[in-house]
Amino acid sequence: MLKAGMKAPDFTLPDKDGNLVRLSDFLGGKVVLYFYPRDNTPGCTRQACGFAAAYEDFRAAHVTVIGVSKDSAASHQKFADKYGLPFLLVSDPELQAIQAYDVWQEKKLYGKVSMGVVRTTYVIDENGVIEMVMPKVKPDTNAAEILEYLRGGKP
Repeated sequence: MLKAGMKAPDFTLPDKDGNLVRLSDFLGGKVVLYFYPRDNTPGCTRQACGFAAAYEDFRAAHVTVIGVSKDSAASHQKFADKYGLPFLLVSDPELQAIQAYDVWQEKKLYGKVSMGVVRTTYVIDENGVIEMVMPKVKPDTNAAEILEYLRGGKP
């Protein structure tokens, strides 16, 4: 797992509209980079809707929100349209960012072991350095915890 104080790995990935998004393009502002397992699943939908509900608060704080999963750009487009998600969703089917951020890990579900994305959120500062890491976040409270942290509280 990457730690606070480390340089955030740069990436270039397509968003839901097929536009290339490069993390380094956001230098000068904070970025909330959250990794989630899959579009349209219950937990991922609650997490995304939490970020959507708090989107204006993030914008007011000059913070960019970027969600990353291995779903396709077309899947992200449908997901964003269905739930009115106003922030960036980027597609990482080749696991470029997912592996660079060390969120592709062994998971156990009902005794079955498989590899998958472990729900993790990073706050990246204006200089491209990881400021905070939240591993294994709860989808229902992730956005609120990040906002509290950004306002000077503890997550």
